[in-house]
Amino acid sequence: MNDLLKIELFHIGNFTLTVIELAQALLVLAFAWVITFFVSKLLRRYFRRKNLDIGRYYSVSRLISYIIYVIAWLFAFQVLGIQLSVIWAGAAALLVGLGFGLQHIFNDLISGIVLLIEGTVAVNDVVIVEGIVGVVRAIGLRTSKVETRDKVVIIIPNSKLVSENVTNWSHNDASTRFQVKVSVAYASDIDLVERLMLDACHRHPLVQKSPPPKVAFEEFGESSLVFSVYFFSEEFLAIEFVKSDLRFAIMRLFRENGIEIPFPQRDLWIRNAVQLTQE
Repeated sequence: MNDLLKIELFHIGNFTLTVIELAQALLVLAFAWVITFFVSKLLRRYFRRKNLDIGRYYSVSRLISYIIYVIAWLFAFQVLGIQLSVIWAGAAALLVGLGFGLQHIFNDLISGIVLLIEGTVAVNDVVIVEGIVGVVRAIGLRTSKVETRDKVVIIIPNSKLVSENVTNWSHNDASTRFQVKVSVAYASDIDLVERLMLDACHRHPLVQKSPPPKVAFEEFGESSLVFSVYFFSEEFLAIEFVKSDLRFAIMRLFRENGIEIPFPQRDLWIRNAVQLTQE
């Protein structure tokens, strides 16, 4: 049995790989997987018991797993008889040669570590990246996956989530203020307009009662008076449908109460109209 374990699998220069060395290396990696599995389970229980953000659990779990696997691979190389100094020297030479070509990849890798540590963007957060609204479904070491409202998954480099402006509606775990703008005719009863717009907000189940909605008289337009109703809601991803519901409700209330929503009008004056008709 001992002779069988000492059988050489291959021999290259001064490096020799035996069956027992390969088995030990695989055992180290398997042990790392077991540790990662149990650490993940313990973290999940802890976060659930403390009622902490599940996105933070995902970030911490991934970061710990990366650290465990890096250490495990280093031990595996030691078991196989590969000198780490040789690996570092080779890696340094490779990085010098390919540094300029790989700078964006390394930027994304460092950004991924920053995201996992800081937690500014976590899994299940609703974010706006480059004008696209979506939910963060996964944060990897180099890229992250964001699912849009259309159920399309976009793979985004982590550097965009760290170095560029990203709106995170879920970061503060609180409601956000939104608005719906409406124009009415100049002859409208402005007090009635305000009451009807507030009534539409109070009837909607996804519009928060506190802070209460408020109506602002925005401006005197060319053909209309412009009003906006500001309201708070925790429905971030489907907020466009909430706004649509409010527009439907406001339109119905305006029609029931004789409030006119005008269209642009122009008065056209023609010089020498009589002369033109005679010609």
